[in-house]
Amino acid sequence: MQAHNKRNHPLFVREFADLDFVVAKKQRREFEAFMPGAGYSPNRQFNILNGAHRQIYFDDNIGMKIDIFVGDFEMCHKIPLEDRLTADPVTIPLAELLLSKAQILELNRKDLLDIASILLNNETGDDDNEKINLSILARLCGRDWGLYKTTSINLGRVEEFVRAPDLPLTQEERETIVSRVHTILHTFETMPKPLAWQLRDRVGTRVKWYIEVEEVER
Repeated sequence: MQAHNKRNHPLFVREFADLDFVVAKKQRREFEAFMPGAGYSPNRQFNILNGAHRQIYFDDNIGMKIDIFVGDFEMCHKIPLEDRLTADPVTIPLAELLLSKAQILELNRKDLLDIASILLNNETGDDDNEKINLSILARLCGRDWGLYKTTSINLGRVEEFVRAPDLPLTQEERETIVSRVHTILHTFETMPKPLAWQLRDRVGTRVKWYIEVEEVER
């Protein structure tokens, strides 16, 4: 997240309690062999049960949790990444990075700050060149009503959050974030919506639309 904090705004600078990585499915076995030699101990029980999709390791020296997603990012919602891992040289692409935070069902202050940081520091556009790729957001949320719904709700929460007068943002910074929230929501309004999406939209939140996430401790 800090890699995209181009303004180096102090509000968005923080320490990290854990680290998340994504590896390609074809590199899974190679990665599993690499981690112990690099000083990371696996959560054996979790990895045996979930290792094809997600793995947990801990730094042997400081105990930091390392969360590894295999091929796709999957928590409250699934975000495909297998074919997009090279779109950004440092992190996952900005569109997916935004979704990886906006897909969290119950946002905390840290999550709200992360989303606000992405929106403040990066323009929206139709490519991945230091932009939040609107065509990717439309493609993913147009296929997955649940991802669309949670993301839409959370963007509204971010707008409310950054409008708080006690948050140390300038008026220009608030307006930039809110404008980009509205741009993304407009993209959702105008994106193609398949019949299955429209039918699921009629059902709405009466039926659970997200995945229950397992809390993992050492």
